[in-house]
Amino acid sequence: MESPSHTHGLGRLGGIFNWVLSYRRDSDIFTPYGRLEPHPGPAPPLPVKSGMAAWVVSNFQERQQRVRLYRQLAPHLQVDVFGRANRRPLCAACLLPTVARYRFYLAFENSLHQDYITEKFWRNALAAGTVPVVLGPPRATYEAFVPPGAFVHVDDFRSARELAAFLRGMNESRYGSFLAWRDRLQVRLLSDWRERFCAICARYPHLPRDQVYEDLEGWFQA
Repeated sequence: MESPSHTHGLGRLGGIFNWVLSYRRDSDIFTPYGRLEPHPGPAPPLPVKSGMAAWVVSNFQERQQRVRLYRQLAPHLQVDVFGRANRRPLCAACLLPTVARYRFYLAFENSLHQDYITEKFWRNALAAGTVPVVLGPPRATYEAFVPPGAFVHVDDFRSARELAAFLRGMNESRYGSFLAWRDRLQVRLLSDWRERFCAICARYPHLPRDQVYEDLEGWFQA
């Protein structure tokens, strides 16, 4: 599920669809990239943290807000960059164990849109057992999905230098508080499209019967 910035051709689809399935909470069928659920047992132990911050990125373009922020942050914070963009690709089995060794993960979305919180946050950071530093929707949007103390939002800081100082200066007690949710909750990734299709069946009895999206592109771009 891509953001409006990377979804094209919707203008030709007006007046066709009755329902929308997407990551947006105002969709007819809401299917986020992930969610937190009660933990059935003790939380798995956290790996030893040997690095400060990691970022996995393949599409690296200077015009992107996330790249501009990284450029501002890098002089003040050690960030190890992985992915095709940096010629340090990680295999699927290597991704989470690698990220787990870092205290923080830069969960920077490739574009900023309503409710657009992707696997960068759910899988690469939370599921790996590190603290996400997020660039995306407003803080209130993240807090609709996870406890307010489970992430660091870049909007809470006046500058990249101030953000870096906060991350570098965080003591172990404060750092542990960002991971306290793991004692009672676990990440469930919703990456299988079969599960999303099942959500249609669950929502079907409650879906409007006479609704048509005359301007699907306008709705998605809003």
